[in-house]
Amino acid sequence: MDSQAIIDSARAARRSAIDELSGKSLLGTFGINVPRSAIVTTPQQAAAVAATMSAPYVVKVISQDILHKSDAGGVMLNLADAQAAGEAVRRMSQVPAVAAAEVDGYLLEEMSPQGLEIAIGAVRDAEFGALLMVGLGGIFIEVLRDVAFRICPIDERDAYAMLSELRGAKLLDGVRGTAPVDKRKLVDILLAIGGANGLLETHANDIAELDINPVIATCNTAVAVDARVILTHESDQTNAMVDSQAPRRPLTATQFSALFEPRTIAVLGASTTQTSIANTFIRRLRDFGYSGDIYPIHPHAEEIEGLPCYSSLADAPTSIDYAYIGIGANRIPEVLGGANGNLKFAHVISSGFGEVADGVDLQHQLLEQALIGGCRVIGPNCLGMYSPRGGVTFSVDAPQELGTIGVVSQSGGLGTDIIKRGQWRGVRFSALVTVGNSADIGPVDLFEYFLQDPHTHAIGLYLEDIKHGRRFFELLRDNLTKPVVILRGGSSAQGKQAAASHTGALAGDSRTWDALARQTGCVLVATVDEFVNALLAFQFLPIRPSRPTEQVALFGNGGGTSVLATDYFATVGLDVKPFGHEALSLLEAMNLPPGTSVMNPVDTPVATLQQREGLVANQILDIIYSVAKPDAVVMHLNLASFVGRGDVDPIDNLIKAATQVQGTHPGQAHFVMVLRVDGSPQLDAKMRDYRERILAAGIPVYDELATAGKALEALSLVEQNFHQRQGRKAQQP
Repeated sequence: MDSQAIIDSARAARRSAIDELSGKSLLGTFGINVPRSAIVTTPQQAAAVAATMSAPYVVKVISQDILHKSDAGGVMLNLADAQAAGEAVRRMSQVPAVAAAEVDGYLLEEMSPQGLEIAIGAVRDAEFGALLMVGLGGIFIEVLRDVAFRICPIDERDAYAMLSELRGAKLLDGVRGTAPVDKRKLVDILLAIGGANGLLETHANDIAELDINPVIATCNTAVAVDARVILTHESDQTNAMVDSQAPRRPLTATQFSALFEPRTIAVLGASTTQTSIANTFIRRLRDFGYSGDIYPIHPHAEEIEGLPCYSSLADAPTSIDYAYIGIGANRIPEVLGGANGNLKFAHVISSGFGEVADGVDLQHQLLEQALIGGCRVIGPNCLGMYSPRGGVTFSVDAPQELGTIGVVSQSGGLGTDIIKRGQWRGVRFSALVTVGNSADIGPVDLFEYFLQDPHTHAIGLYLEDIKHGRRFFELLRDNLTKPVVILRGGSSAQGKQAAASHTGALAGDSRTWDALARQTGCVLVATVDEFVNALLAFQFLPIRPSRPTEQVALFGNGGGTSVLATDYFATVGLDVKPFGHEALSLLEAMNLPPGTSVMNPVDTPVATLQQREGLVANQILDIIYSVAKPDAVVMHLNLASFVGRGDVDPIDNLIKAATQVQGTHPGQAHFVMVLRVDGSPQLDAKMRDYRERILAAGIPVYDELATAGKALEALSLVEQNFHQRQGRKAQQP
């Protein structure tokens, strides 16, 4: 019987799960090794069938009513002979939990040899599709929860990486005299289940959850001795097919140009009698220097904010590239339906749509009418767009210079925070779009645009509900050429499984996104500050796939601070190790003042840094760059230490030294600066001035060493991923 026939047979019997014997047969059709098995119904039959097999035996109850057979007393192991197998069936049938259940029979099988128990499973995520899991099996999967996940399909590299990520990975190699297991056999099972032509891809709409617990792994075998396959409901199959398709065709980069560089903008919701959000938007457009035509749309007014009004979108004198819509939610569908092809992009700021139960139908109407009117919708329930190249901003006093960081935010308020915090820290944006409910154009559409946009060098995403996760995963996996930083907000109710299996219980929203990051090289962050700081690093520091950042040199004032930083850097995979003999000898030969340490971290008290008005840093940095050759250098300065220490303020020269050394040794090491203050107004003002000068020199600057370390970790992760991608491409025929 082939795999589809096995599934069809279970569905024909109206079963929600495939029985264990059929489940193992299903695995067998994909080349997975399973024990010799048979179903029996009586003690006499068990004894007779066992006589045709090889001892020892295992007997297990088969019942749709019993989820965990061991807990119910429905498993008996190490049965020595045929008589013992028959007796096991008799005794098991009298166990209370088994006697109370509807029993389909008993599974009799040859017992596999002892080995390491591994659990392999899968669960279907509503956003990303099938997730594959591997971990330590038996009861340890529940106790230790030592598992690794990947989004399917996986390749061989993914399979080996999953095994290596387990905290118990050393058990696979053999410990304390135990033999190592054959990892190749485990990888083969993982690929047979989650690979490109595996079980999960072949039956994508049929399998909801899968548990193979355990797989018995030895030095030369891997046998699946238990299997539980839970089928999808027919309604789930229908929804999966609908949800897998975007509501409308994705736009090309050329089509998006009207959004980011609009020649005409319509504004709906501005008032003649009060200052609404739409009035404020018009004023910000003017203050920002927007040079195109602005058309207030109002059914009765002749003029708003000194601009002539038009009664509808269709009545505007020229085609409208972008409309900012802040009127009552109930009126918007009709307004868009009447656009008569005169509008390209409608940014719906208003709320009251799919984010509330009463607005779901209204959101459907919005899309239907937008299709009739010939426009695409961004939002609803958001704040707007910021595009320096187009002279458009919803945020007050946003930077006018065109930057290299593209951001999509599903939160309008958080979009404002990202712009303002980024502005203060030196991030400059190619564009930022808030998308709210993402009823039509969503994060994945804009992400795909930013991947192609020549102005955008790194991409930031604040996501709450990705909607088209499969397409997003494939874009990241197949087309990622730029750093991507993701900040997740909340958790999707769709992403939570019903926990009918161990795998379903262990899979969660964070597991999916962790798998996404490991497979694609995107960077996950936990806070807005981490988000902005990582993007700042990507703005200034080039990605070096050939030399991922690992070795770091710390140079600055503050010995205890350096020690703490060394410890922290180690936790994020960055190594601050002592310099080698040659570099150390050259630094010691400088005869720096007492209290100076040159081991790495290089701890230079203020008195040292004030030598030659701070020019001593040039020589120190030159030795670090030319001889020690770390992957990155972090210069940290405690500005409070310089207060009241004479007339010499070496900070300017330290900044110049940082700039000059990179000119002398181009591409040798990433350079990052950290300016620490004590919170006093005097130092805050100085720090802002110094920050601007450092940023102008092309150097990212942070407030704390740990913050800089976290940003360098993000840089290192992307460099490692790009390095691996280049290696895989080189191996392709």
